[in-house]
Amino acid sequence: MNLDALGTAWAPSLLSVLRIMSGLLLLEHGIAKIFKFPVVPAFAKVDLASLVGASGILELIGGVLLVIGLFSRSAAFILSGMCAVGYFMFHAPRSFFPVMNNGDAIILFSLVLLYIAAAGPGPWSIDAARRK
Repeated sequence: MNLDALGTAWAPSLLSVLRIMSGLLLLEHGIAKIFKFPVVPAFAKVDLASLVGASGILELIGGVLLVIGLFSRSAAFILSGMCAVGYFMFHAPRSFFPVMNNGDAIILFSLVLLYIAAAGPGPWSIDAARRK
């Protein structure tokens, strides 16, 4: 089996893995902001009524939806926008260069989530099971 055939065969399953892992990472951020676990000094005094608090709620709910693969396209699209806004509000003003403003991860999150919104959840999802 050549690499192209292998990639074609595994692409749908790996899309599901990408969605699940992205959801877990976002869920981790949401839990850290809302429930203070694990303890992250930058999230110690997050007010739920603030932008960071709102992002924590979106990460918590959206992360769960992505992990289980329910309403995946909508959740990914909303979270992608949240990440883009977060980058331009909090990271870009510090420096033009993502390596200098610590914005590498949030840019990557935004683009990965935009891809998931376009490509769909993959076969290992509630969305896929509902389509059958």
